[in-house]
Amino acid sequence: MAAVNGPFERAGRALLERADVEVGGERPWDIQVHDERLYRRVLTQGTLGLGDAYMDGWWACDALDQFFDRVQRAELSRYVRVTPPALVGRAVNALVNLQRGARALLVGERHYDLGNDLYEAMLDERMTYSCGYWRDAKDLDEAQEAKLDLACRKLGIDAGMRVLDIGCGWGSFAALAAERYKAAVTGVTVSREQAAYAQERYKGWPIDVRLEDYRDLDAARERFDRVVSIGMFEHVGHRNHRRFMEVAHAMLDEGGLLLLHTIGRDRSSVGIDPWIARHIFPNSALPSMAQITRAAEDLFVVEDVHNFGHDYDPTLMAWHANVERAWDELSDRYEERFHRMWRYYLLSCAGSFRARKLQLWQIVLSKDRGVDGGYEPVR
Repeated sequence: MAAVNGPFERAGRALLERADVEVGGERPWDIQVHDERLYRRVLTQGTLGLGDAYMDGWWACDALDQFFDRVQRAELSRYVRVTPPALVGRAVNALVNLQRGARALLVGERHYDLGNDLYEAMLDERMTYSCGYWRDAKDLDEAQEAKLDLACRKLGIDAGMRVLDIGCGWGSFAALAAERYKAAVTGVTVSREQAAYAQERYKGWPIDVRLEDYRDLDAARERFDRVVSIGMFEHVGHRNHRRFMEVAHAMLDEGGLLLLHTIGRDRSSVGIDPWIARHIFPNSALPSMAQITRAAEDLFVVEDVHNFGHDYDPTLMAWHANVERAWDELSDRYEERFHRMWRYYLLSCAGSFRARKLQLWQIVLSKDRGVDGGYEPVR
């Protein structure tokens, strides 16, 4: 076995040296290899092999976030051949609409319906599963409150306005907009657990949460003054970007505004990391700015773009700390392999945002002609 793995080990160690990561080292970002087959698995399967090997206990690292920050900054993927899992993923994403019909509901079933107990332990008091705004915040609750309020102020929400929240989650934005700005909010989600939770928690509020795909919204039945979508566009897919914009445009009254809050990347693509696609967000795809603006052509004027992707790093680290603190209670329901998977997910993403390989955009778009006199950016 050692002879078989020799060339792979030499290549793997050489790659890690580019990121100043040492096998068997003592620094937090150094890795400990528990199974020598790791090198072959990673070099033939790429990020899918790396993540699965971690879940299998083949390697360990005291600070995965620091490891991934270094790996991303060193751009190690440039020195590795495209692996079969990545090629297959690209081909499927290019040829098949993975976010249509029953496939569009899969992310709700496999991720957002995992269990409200997990998300209650991990998230803030309002149950907000998207990037916080940390400019003046001291903790996760304040960062999420600031983000939700920022979105309301960017949209100019006022008393009596009708607001549509596409991908409303557990209702955090709807609750703040209704409570603080006296708006009436309709939210749609493809997660049964999220819909049931929000319907129960906000019973009697001017909030209507539905289990409904955004493509089933009917502009002939209802229209809105504002549309917001926070942390949902990542599940739309490149084949459906235009359809999303058409739905948002149709649902808005004249003079309406859309706020799109989404993770994005700097290069246009049609897929997502194979490990994330398999274990965390099935059938998801991160958009580029070019893909977003192309989808909005002739429908919206882009009024404002705000990138605070660096704020996802402390958000993810706070979520990870919350899960670790609650793990003794969560372990009765979730296995240790899930624990390793969830840790890897949160910390690898934190490292990617820290390295600025992923972005977080809040984009304000106005319907048709644009805001008369110009839009005043809010920060």
